[in-house]
Order: sequence, then C-alpha cells, then structure tokens
Amino acid sequence: MRAFAARLSGIGLATLLACGGGAEAILECEGTEGVRVVCGFQNPEDLALLPGQEALLVSQFGSMDGARPGSLVAFRPRSGEIEPLFPRGGAGTVPVVAAGPVWGDPDCPGPPSAAFSPHGIDLADRPDGALQLLVVNHGGRESVEFFEVSGSGELSLAWRGCALPPDQAILNDVVALPDGGFMATKMYSASGGTPGILTVGRALLGMETGHVLEWQSGAGFREVPGTRGSIPNGIEVSDDGESIYLNLYSASEVRRVARNSGESLGSAEVSYPDNLSWGADGRLLVASHIASLSEMTACNELEAGTCPIAFEIVALSPDLSEREVLFANAGPPMGAGTVAIQVGDELVIGTFAGDRVALVRLPE
Repeated sequence: MRAFAARLSGIGLATLLACGGGAEAILECEGTEGVRVVCGFQNPEDLALLPGQEALLVSQFGSMDGARPGSLVAFRPRSGEIEPLFPRGGAGTVPVVAAGPVWGDPDCPGPPSAAFSPHGIDLADRPDGALQLLVVNHGGRESVEFFEVSGSGELSLAWRGCALPPDQAILNDVVALPDGGFMATKMYSASGGTPGILTVGRALLGMETGHVLEWQSGAGFREVPGTRGSIPNGIEVSDDGESIYLNLYSASEVRRVARNSGESLGSAEVSYPDNLSWGADGRLLVASHIASLSEMTACNELEAGTCPIAFEIVALSPDLSEREVLFANAGPPMGAGTVAIQVGDELVIGTFAGDRVALVRLPE
C-alpha cells in the first residue's frame, strides 16, 4: 500500500482523506508489558526463520520505485544483534556475486544493482539440499532474486540468479514450491513501480488488480487460475504444494485456492491482510492492519521512529474456518505490523514503515 499512498498524494486525493490529521510516529524505543522491541532496522517488512531458530533473515524495504535502496540482514532475537548480509557493506553498495551455476532464468541479466530494494522473502530447501532465499526486488529492476544461504555462526548470502516477471508486473511476496520453482503475487501492472489512477481506483473499490504468478525452470511464468483479486499481497502454500493461501489486501480477504484447478477451497475475512506465515501449531499467522487510507498515507511520509497504525496478528485454521486474534496493538511500542514469525514462545513482528521489530510473548 505504500506505493498507492504515494500515488494518492500525487493526485491530491490523500489530502482530502487525511483532513483530520496524520499519524504521529512512535519515537521511543521502549517496550510494554509482554512486548519488547529492538530498534536499528530500516523498514523490516518481511522475515524468514533460519534452521535452528537462532536467527531470522530480514528484508529491509527501501521503496517500490527503486529510489531508496534496502538490504538483507540477519537478526538474532536472543542478543538483539543485527548483522548486514546483502549487500555485505550495507544498502547501496555493489553486491558480491558467488561462483557456481546460475539459479533462476538463464536469461537473467546479472546481479542486482546498488539500488537493490527487497520486499517479500521466502526461505526453503532446494532439491539438491542447498538452502535458498527468494527475494522480491524493486531496485533497478522488478525481479525475484535467488540467494544461497550458508553458515551458522557467521551467515552469508551468495547471489545465484534471478527471474524477471512479464507485463510490467509489480510484485509483493514470494513463496518456494516443494516441486521446484516459486509463486509470487502480482499486485498490479505499472511502469516504474507507480500504479495508474485506474488501478488506484479499482484497489480502493476492492476490485481486481492482479493475480498470482507461478515460475518454473524451463517454462517461465504463468498466471495461476483462481487467484485474481484486489492487491494480492502475502502468499503461502501447503506442505504438499497443492493449496495456495493468498492475502487480497484491498478486499480484506484470505483465500485458499487449489493450485492446479483454481478451485476455491475457502476464504476468511481479515482486515487488510499483509503477510502470511505458518505457526508452530499448523495454523496460518496473518498480519492485519486496522487503519484508514489517510493513516497509511501519513506513514508513507515518516522519516524517523515507527508507524503507529493499529494491527492484529490473526491465527487461521488451515481450512480458514476458525480464527483467533493472538495479539492486537494500537500505539506504542510499534504499529503497522506486516509479518509475524513464531520463534519458540514469542512472535517476532516486522513493519513496512519503521525502525524496529516487536517480540511478543505468546500466552501459555
């Protein structure tokens, strides 16, 4: 939604919607009862838990149009340590390319530029046993980047390839498939990362703007049937890869779809659902925004602290028939939660607009 907020500001509509005032950033890096925060991040929009559960990979979002670079870092919840991984020298530096076979599309034009701006990420084992990180990138090009993850005490990321989506697709999230390849959510089609006014209007009305793309080696991209909707956002798949779980942000819907046929297998109403992850008990964890468009627009302008937008972390059963709010927050210590990853008895929560993550202790 950050891209839409920027577009609305450009056409003046956001000014009308935000006449009641904007959001005031949360500046103090202090936790509350049951919640601790770790500051020092740049928009930690998505998270992936590494084997052993000692560290997470963090996508530090820059901008949709590539004007502001981002980076990938490792975060160790116990110590609070933040370790730069890619680019190793921090955002804006030219990445180091590892030797070895190229993963992804053989026509990939080479490694990402210093404009590298990560968004959604997913971590999974490859069939050859290597640990692979998939990253949606907006910086310099719209792409899904392939990285190999190695090390345990000291982690490293090696760039291995990319795949460029068709039709000026602007992506959001990505998930690896157990039989190879990946799926990515196409929010809309646009040039330079900016949606046209018709796309903005359709999104505001909850109308169709995009769909899910599946990529396979040798076959490239295809549209996945049954996935069209309003601002496709977070995505997950079942262990067998047969069921797709899709967040349709502007429609406030979480949808379950049969991957091969496109048949609808159920849906749940969740307010502005962002990213998805699997909890330790087999339920889906959905980050849900409880906010107005004017609040989203205001958070797009924050230069320090973190966005205060109210949010919830909702647990859904795999058939989407049952739901439970695990955590709800409005105001300090953090807002605009975009993803929740369970690490032991805590939820680690990221944000699209802020300098921190929150760690929430789950009830027994």
